[in-house]
Amino acid sequence: MENVSITFELSLDPFFIPDGARYPIFFFGLVIYLFCISCNLTLLGLIIARRNLHKPMYFILFSLPFNDLVGITAMLPKVLSDILTDTHTVYYPLCVLQGFLLHMYGGGVLFILAAMAFDRYIAICSPLRYNSLMTPRVVVAIIAIVWALDFVFIFTIFVLQARLPRCKSKLMNVFCDNPSLLKMTCGNTFINNITGLFNTALMQIISISVQAVSYVKILIACLVTRQNEARSKAINTCVAQLVIFFTFELTSTFTILSHRFQNVSPDLQKIMGMLIFLVPPILNPIVYGLNSYEIRRTLFGSHTKVSI
Repeated sequence: MENVSITFELSLDPFFIPDGARYPIFFFGLVIYLFCISCNLTLLGLIIARRNLHKPMYFILFSLPFNDLVGITAMLPKVLSDILTDTHTVYYPLCVLQGFLLHMYGGGVLFILAAMAFDRYIAICSPLRYNSLMTPRVVVAIIAIVWALDFVFIFTIFVLQARLPRCKSKLMNVFCDNPSLLKMTCGNTFINNITGLFNTALMQIISISVQAVSYVKILIACLVTRQNEARSKAINTCVAQLVIFFTFELTSTFTILSHRFQNVSPDLQKIMGMLIFLVPPILNPIVYGLNSYEIRRTLFGSHTKVSI
């Protein structure tokens, strides 16, 4: 049994790429990455630079493109570099860092969407009290709670993973994550699996509960209001966020479950795992950025139709 040093160079399990497809796949992935980076950086820049966007909704929204940048940058450049150079190695500390950032991204999506749902609930159900309720102190507290909860849940998982000895040097994925790192250990992973499932379930319960309560109250408010424009704005807000939420849930749930079944294709595991870090960063700036009236007005001028 080989005991691998923490500085040992690990090998990754690559995709099967047919001859002649390496460069097209690389350039396609590069276009996706540059598109995501430009859209999310634009959204971040607008929120920072434009005073008309210095509102609670956009301060909370700021965490979403920032989180997307962390997720896609932690994963895609390394995968594209390995595809281009046909080298599939990584040092263990960098592997753990990548895995930690990717899991922080996943938890961040859940908690940020919950915070945004709560903000929309206050804005739609208590519009006259919105400014008095969503004060700068409250907004800062919400953002701090989002990232603190995310850090505590993910840090716990990786601390438990780091205590186990490793006896393998090949990681069965194209990027590093906690399930793949656990498969390299030779210790008892029962506590890790239970803790990982418990933390994941608790994060889901917190996020879904906040969103469910918020959206139920929003829909009730929509049913009783006689203002068609207000109802339309509320419905658009709910539908847009729910599309992103369910897309993230479907891909992440399949990926989590696929690591616990031996008959799932390894390449399918890798593809579904990558979609978690690709789909939201592509859709989020469009849904929450370009579909927002104030952001569209900032980008393209005032002659735009109100959507959200």
